[in-house]
Amino acid sequence: MQYKEYGKGNTDTIILLHGGGLSWWNFRSEAELLQEEYHVILPVLDGHADSDRPFTSIEDNASELILFIDEDCGGQVLLIGGLSLGAQILLETLSQRSDICRYALVESAAVIPSKLTNVLIGPAFGSSYGLIKNRSFAKMQFKSLRIREDLFEDYYHDTCKISKPDMIAFMKANTSYSLKESLADTAAQVHILAGEKENREILRSADLIQKALPSSSLNILPDLHHGEFSLNYPEQYVRYMSEMIL
Repeated sequence: MQYKEYGKGNTDTIILLHGGGLSWWNFRSEAELLQEEYHVILPVLDGHADSDRPFTSIEDNASELILFIDEDCGGQVLLIGGLSLGAQILLETLSQRSDICRYALVESAAVIPSKLTNVLIGPAFGSSYGLIKNRSFAKMQFKSLRIREDLFEDYYHDTCKISKPDMIAFMKANTSYSLKESLADTAAQVHILAGEKENREILRSADLIQKALPSSSLNILPDLHHGEFSLNYPEQYVRYMSEMIL
């Protein structure tokens, strides 16, 4: 597992898992804000730019994360947060190891499989993949994601490094993931976030996660679209996180 570290000398460890098609810089601003007090680790998910292995499954990424925590973090960390694909990997990690972290922050996770979307991903990305290195096309895609402007160069640079098989693989995994029954055994305090303007499936997924974890909290963020909270409002994200663990 490849990763970036901040605040390495600090005791309490926070791990933040980026969204699909992005990379560790998804949470760079948060890490910079947290590094004085916490040891912050930003993994690069499999199949993404500069990762050390191709993408196979959400389950495999979760197993790799657990192994990393066992070998490098004493078997447990203070908090794990994740956005979208990273949030799915977080949910799977909680399902595989009930005591892996004390707190979990799940942002914009999809847990309702879509067979039709899954079938269409291969043909759609197969025909459009060649456009990802076109800067004008990339800017158009970037704008549609509503990511703050200063992250464009990171986005463009790293998207160009993702292979077509990896992009198809993690998109298919993203659209086929469902909750495991073992998630209910987690000992973590789980906080679920979704933007008010997310699509219906993400909002329904947030409800399903909350129902699977009755002791969790669910917060629908006013006026926000998919991923906007962690990507565009790092100060507010850190403030929310800090209030969780006080």
